[in-house]
Amino acid sequence: MTIWIDADACPGVVKEIVCRAAERTQTKTVFVANQYIKTPPSKVISAMQVSAGFDVADDEIVRRLVVGDLVITSDIPLAAEVIDKGGYVITSRGEAYTAANIKAKLNMRDFMETMRSSGVQTGGPPAYSHADRMAFANRLDRWLAKQ
Repeated sequence: MTIWIDADACPGVVKEIVCRAAERTQTKTVFVANQYIKTPPSKVISAMQVSAGFDVADDEIVRRLVVGDLVITSDIPLAAEVIDKGGYVITSRGEAYTAANIKAKLNMRDFMETMRSSGVQTGGPPAYSHADRMAFANRLDRWLAKQ
């Protein structure tokens, strides 16, 4: 089992939480990004730098993913591919994307994209909060405990 992190847009605090959990449980963890990602010295934590380009990191994660792996991402299309391939997804805010909710998430994402492209100002997500951090850490701990 491997934890894959879509690291280009992942908050630093999430990276720290994942690294501590990976060390504690000795779970192989790979940060994938199109830029250099510094990781702590570890036998189980590594980084993979991919070439720049649209969805290159996402495609690499999907290519290497095996059934039962966990992916940490807020990228809904990537999450859908991971779920289709038998993986698990947790967002940086602690939400689990599953086969039961991913279609609705994709539909909402597409709707909001249509709104933005027609000129409607939709605003961005709220600032990353302490509650988000706690929700993520708790969800990750529960997932690891099941493994």
